[in-house]
Amino acid sequence: MNVFFPAAGCGRLLFSASFLALACSAPALAQSEAGPVSLDEIVVSATGTPTPAREIASSVTVITAKDIEQQQRRTLPQVLATVPGMNIVQIGGPGGQTSVFMRGTNSNHVKVLIDGIEANDPSTPNRSFDFGSMLTDDIERVEVLRGPQSGLYGANAMGGVISITTKRGEGPPKATARVEAGSNGTFNQSAGFGGGDDRFNYAFNVAHFRSDSTDVTPPNIVPPGRRINPNAFDNYSYSGRIGVALNDTLTLNWVGRYQDGQLRYTGDTGFPSRPAPYRSLQNYAQAFTRGEVVWDPFGGRFVNTFGVSYTNQDRATRTANGTTGILGLPTENLGERTKIDWRGNLEIVKGHNLLMGLQYERERLDTASLVASNGNKAAYLEYQGNIQDRYFLAANIRHDNDDSYGGHTTYRIAPAVIVPGTETKLKASYGTAFKAPTLSELFIDYRPGFNFYGNPNLSPEESRGWDIGFEQPLLEKRVLFGATWFQNDIDNLIVQNTARTSYANIGKAQTKGVEAFAALEVSPQFRIRADYTFTLAKDEVAHQELLRRPRHKASATAIWTPTDKLTVSATLLYVGSWVDGNRDFSVARMNAKGAALVNLAAEYKATDKVTVFGRIDNLFDKRWENPVGFLVPGFGAFGGIKVAIGG
Repeated sequence: MNVFFPAAGCGRLLFSASFLALACSAPALAQSEAGPVSLDEIVVSATGTPTPAREIASSVTVITAKDIEQQQRRTLPQVLATVPGMNIVQIGGPGGQTSVFMRGTNSNHVKVLIDGIEANDPSTPNRSFDFGSMLTDDIERVEVLRGPQSGLYGANAMGGVISITTKRGEGPPKATARVEAGSNGTFNQSAGFGGGDDRFNYAFNVAHFRSDSTDVTPPNIVPPGRRINPNAFDNYSYSGRIGVALNDTLTLNWVGRYQDGQLRYTGDTGFPSRPAPYRSLQNYAQAFTRGEVVWDPFGGRFVNTFGVSYTNQDRATRTANGTTGILGLPTENLGERTKIDWRGNLEIVKGHNLLMGLQYERERLDTASLVASNGNKAAYLEYQGNIQDRYFLAANIRHDNDDSYGGHTTYRIAPAVIVPGTETKLKASYGTAFKAPTLSELFIDYRPGFNFYGNPNLSPEESRGWDIGFEQPLLEKRVLFGATWFQNDIDNLIVQNTARTSYANIGKAQTKGVEAFAALEVSPQFRIRADYTFTLAKDEVAHQELLRRPRHKASATAIWTPTDKLTVSATLLYVGSWVDGNRDFSVARMNAKGAALVNLAAEYKATDKVTVFGRIDNLFDKRWENPVGFLVPGFGAFGGIKVAIGG
């Protein structure tokens, strides 16, 4: 592992020393609310119902609003960067297109849910979710569930599921506001208002993120004399949720989210290409909403949820002269999804539950060259059992019936046992999953201008995956460590046919590796966690490693709370080398260098209502390309103030 200390960074080191001096000058250690490493944290995504982490066999990482606030992560890619089993690839800093590769699977093999609403984008050719534009101000928790999950979640959950939950109003009315400024022309603001009790809750949030001078183009690939333009990102996000208990058995819930913005970035010209002398503009607007009726006629024994959700995602890309796309191809895309669902959670007897559900979903794609839609119906059933608080099992099965490819059945089984005496948790899982062909892959047609067209006879991509591992608590749960071995075998991958005129199910891949972690509470005021992931992802047809899957990834985070007013955090992220193409893929395969990045953050509660904060990103100004041809943002210093009223 290499940590970089450039000689030119002396000023930054002095700044950092001053930053840390704030922590060292704090009063004597005070008692903190931090407790021992907990195995009883609640997890929802693994089984679809709130379950203590101790009882879960699946590999899940939970990131809370407190974690996000302590480390001052302002965008979703920053939140996910240190999660084990995942590689984050962002093209050009804040707002840039961001892909997540989970356990070596493709970026479109991850299902993303926001408050239970599927967020994967039908307007994109591969139906992947672009994480780059999502802000974190209203996020309550993020759960990252790894491994094949189609038995509960259906299509696109081959690598796993990322479930995002926004904040729910609680307690007396409370208003918050935050302002932050810093490097790269960054200026961020957010405001929130919420409250609630057993009968009525509400929460609303508005956030604005702007950075107008992020350098992302490597100077060595720019023609001599050509100007290098920075990226500029401007985003507005609005969200709200309301819950009303009409009586003891009937509750109404609503959640909504809208965000729009623009990204100015340097495109390419020619082939082999060079960065253009002007910036392109991408505008986007995204809307997500869901309404629910929760009927609980038997005091929690059989809870029924009836829901309707709708998403609308609109993107348009234009170059400086007003044209759209590359070579004149249209890039103004609108994707819509409507879903109607019922979910029933039945307690058979204490410790034994059935989760069942029905879904109907319809997707629609509208572009300049294609208007298409597709429907899907599904039913699923899951059993969850707890025997003597030592033996745990979750098993599910699901059948999807699609207008395009017909029926598909998937399942998953995940047992765990807590060994008496040592309290070691032994866990394993096996599951199947699939990814449905996208509307573009099925129906796109660029003829006669280009001899490329969709294939309506495509079948789903399919996978089988398993993992096995352990978790061991020690010293009254103040130490927790564990490891998990995983493997996925993927068939029928959708790739271009040999004639490069359409798509075909001719790809195969295998991904395997190890995820390991250790968490230590040194004292009530000081906690450390380290994660390591080894991943080997291979194309089984070409017998080559898959692109953008580093073999080695490691991270370490330390949180220090010397007083009840001051919190300091430090994070180290190491990503090893991997195989990538160059910026325009005129060189299809090349070795991409890894790097180590260090981030620092601190916040101080000046009063019960006022908090001042600051952070440093990329402390040693590592100019690292991820992906090749695009620099991660360099050294950045940021600071601001947060105010709370009421509550």
